[in-house]
Amino acid sequence: MADVHDKATRSYNMSRIKNKNTKPEMLVRKFLFANGFRYRINDKKLPGKPDIVLPKYKTVIFVNGCFWHGHENCKYFKLPRTRTEWWKNKIEKNKENDLRKHSQLVELGYKVLIVWECEIKNKGFYNTIIDDIKKG
Repeated sequence: MADVHDKATRSYNMSRIKNKNTKPEMLVRKFLFANGFRYRINDKKLPGKPDIVLPKYKTVIFVNGCFWHGHENCKYFKLPRTRTEWWKNKIEKNKENDLRKHSQLVELGYKVLIVWECEIKNKGFYNTIIDDIKKG
């Protein structure tokens, strides 16, 4: 199946996708700050440049987009019908990279939390994240 956009349009659309300060990230950061948590963002000194670093709790948070990180059994993750094999490989590489970076962070003594884009819509999620951060 051919792409519905020409190459220039597809390239433009892809260039507009943000990898920092996304809406899900901003919602989590706003919630954390409102609840008294102080953090750093995108710390380049740490493997994978975590989206949020809570130094006091030695915890990092990655806010993952369901599509880009291949969230299993999620209604927001569907492989595209065009270039399916390419996308499958791309997302698998993202998942492998995530695992490698998370392992490196754990070796450095950090607790790694993953927040999925779809979880943010669930109000109960916010209580869970506070509990996860405060657990030793």
